[in-house]
Amino acid sequence: MHDKHDHTPPPSGSVDLARVQTVALVIIAFAVVLFLLVQARFMLVSLATAIVLFSLTSAVIDFIARQRLGPFRVPDFVASIAALVMIAAALMAASGFMLTQINNVLITTLSFAEQAPSAVASLFGFMGESTEASILSALQSINVGSYARTAATRASDVTQAAVLVILFVGFLFAERIWFDIKLVNLIGDQKRAERISKIVSSIIWKVNYYLWVKTVVSALTGLMTYALAVSFDIELAVAIGLITFILNFIPNVGSIIATGMVALIAHIQLHDPALTVVIVSIAGGIQFINGNIIDPMMMGRALRLSSFGIIISLAFWGAVWGIPGMFLSVPIMVMLLVVCSHVPALRPLAILLSREGLPEDETALYQTPDRPQRTQPPINRAAR
Repeated sequence: MHDKHDHTPPPSGSVDLARVQTVALVIIAFAVVLFLLVQARFMLVSLATAIVLFSLTSAVIDFIARQRLGPFRVPDFVASIAALVMIAAALMAASGFMLTQINNVLITTLSFAEQAPSAVASLFGFMGESTEASILSALQSINVGSYARTAATRASDVTQAAVLVILFVGFLFAERIWFDIKLVNLIGDQKRAERISKIVSSIIWKVNYYLWVKTVVSALTGLMTYALAVSFDIELAVAIGLITFILNFIPNVGSIIATGMVALIAHIQLHDPALTVVIVSIAGGIQFINGNIIDPMMMGRALRLSSFGIIISLAFWGAVWGIPGMFLSVPIMVMLLVVCSHVPALRPLAILLSREGLPEDETALYQTPDRPQRTQPPINRAAR
């Protein structure tokens, strides 16, 4: 007679086959997702940028909506329209300014194209004449004009992306008042919906804080680099300051590229190795002080991201989405860290992504920058 309580384990062959099938499905799913991320890169980058801008301006909308005109309060849709107009104006103005500076850089690059190879090759003169001649020959074989035309073509995509971002932000503003209701109806549980809303709020606050700190530090670095270029009469001082400001949003790598750019332009224009070393030293000092002293001091322990995790995220999103992916790598990593911190099955991943292996706990959801930490959810006074 068969014992109904017999728990005979399945054959090892079937277990191994199930594991192989699971691993194969995971690999296939990852490949499909990666393919979609690459193919829909332009739209997804625009959507991610729109979400970041939407989260940044949500506080502005709330501020406008709290204002009163006599006995009347500003309606939410008026506040949303005002915020959308400000975003659209800022994006179009920034796009126009960036295109102007890119054109100036391309024109100057073409004018320096003949003398740049010899100037760069002279940096390797200490390695011998044969090495310098080989580097000069390799640099002269580069068609700078074709790269400049390609860069000009890519620059025209900035305006298209700005228009798409404005459209995405506009639709997000239109749906803003229904987010909470949709979340409750989707989850079907009021408490779970409130918890997910707290997680989303934590993500928004951390991303906003990171972007605010990076904007302040990058602006300071860009202004100091601009002043350095002006003081040594280097051309393209405005473009150098702007590009330095933008590159500093790329973690770790951006500051190195910005310093190398200053060194190359200074050496090509001034033809003085000693003066170039002085300029590079000052530019490197600016990057070091702002990036390693001021930035961590302002950032504090708000993010606590792993440096190795940042490099991995930078490499992955840079490979998938190119330069825009590098700018979005840290906000995406912040979102992933917060989500994994509050999903028990994914908490080991959050430990790996955090700096000290200490991701935020559940009580952090009820802690805001201007309130003391609370160990339990706030009381619903309307239900009392």
